[in-house]
Amino acid sequence: MLVLNNIEVMYSNVILVLKGVSLEVPDGSIIALLGGNGAGKSTTLKAISGLLDSELGKVTSGSIEWDGRRIENGNPEKTARMGIVQVKEGRDIFEHLTTEENLMVGANMRSYKAEIKKDLSMVYDYFPKLKNLQNRISGYLSGGEQQMLVVGRAMMARPKLMLLDEASLGLSPMLVEEIFNIIKRFNEESKASIFVVEQNVRVALAIASYGYVMENGRVVLDGKAENLKENEDVKEFYMGLSQLGKRKSYREVKHYKRRKRWLG
Repeated sequence: MLVLNNIEVMYSNVILVLKGVSLEVPDGSIIALLGGNGAGKSTTLKAISGLLDSELGKVTSGSIEWDGRRIENGNPEKTARMGIVQVKEGRDIFEHLTTEENLMVGANMRSYKAEIKKDLSMVYDYFPKLKNLQNRISGYLSGGEQQMLVVGRAMMARPKLMLLDEASLGLSPMLVEEIFNIIKRFNEESKASIFVVEQNVRVALAIASYGYVMENGRVVLDGKAENLKENEDVKEFYMGLSQLGKRKSYREVKHYKRRKRWLG
């Protein structure tokens, strides 16, 4: 289990971004972390995977535990060797390598060739399009194909916990649904835990069992996915639905207030 206990994160010893975040990702589960831009979602993932240091960030208070071991402010390579693999926002591929070479990078910490070959076949089974593009230079792939590639590359690492950052960004609704269905299937078949960071509330809650909502560096709401789907605040502020079920146009609304319990 992954447990964040009241963590604070500060950048450059000046900017406080996370302000006492606590959450859990049980083994074998899919958990969603929801919120708008600037809420602190990506910083939460970087705090887990050990990538804060490269951006002059640091966990200054609280603890992060993975299977009972403290990992806050840890080395990213050691964290990855523990089985925590992050799929970063922005489709961070090696553009000069082929599709298959990119996938094999995901297995660079493994040594059993037979198992690697088996997992490569598994990824091609999840993403048949990648098999057809296995010799294509990855920089020439479409945005959707590149997103499939980075998810497949993470699968090649045999993660115990996959951190998935904004996988729906810039993709068509049909492709988003396809990729998230594959992620759910991978969770069910591999028993890996998935921690999904998303602005697309609908797609995240469709596959998650539990969710947390972040605002301004704090968790302001959490609950079972089915309950969050029906929560009036979530519907209004993240799905664009009024209590009458009609979509709101925020082009006409410059500012709107959170309910009192969300403040502070």
